[in-house]
Amino acid sequence: MRALAFVLAALLGGCALLQPAERDAAQVSRITAEAVTAARASTGEQRQALEHAKSDYLRDASDANRLRLATLLVTMPEALRDDARAAALLKPLAAGDPASPFGSFAVLLAAQIAERQRVARESELVLKESERSAREGEKREEALQQQLEALKSIERGIIEREEKSRANRR
Repeated sequence: MRALAFVLAALLGGCALLQPAERDAAQVSRITAEAVTAARASTGEQRQALEHAKSDYLRDASDANRLRLATLLVTMPEALRDDARAAALLKPLAAGDPASPFGSFAVLLAAQIAERQRVARESELVLKESERSAREGEKREEALQQQLEALKSIERGIIEREEKSRANRR
């Protein structure tokens, strides 16, 4: 009887250990679904979803509310997006247990933020290089224009001298 009680207690203990992970996985699924719904919504509804997530996080700074707010901040359109705040919210979750649903999802979102920042930096470098190249092109064009004007001036001088020379011969 004691052995049965021990096995039953061990099984119940094991189930208790699985329940938080299953609960967290279900919450991650809900958070993901909410983010997808918000991404497809109108701008007003997106703002409302974001404000609701912010107020929930301020009221209860649980991991689920932290992840929910960070997810919305990452997935919203650029006008509502705040990668810096999302990264700050994700940092403790990503530094935690990477095998947990919250931790693994936080790592994924943090990687998405890092990739977006890398692409933005690269785009900025390309834009700066393009602007520099355009300025150099404008300078070259201006120099060539000046050379052309100088050649035209020389040509006019030659023509005038030829005309004077012809006039003097007559």
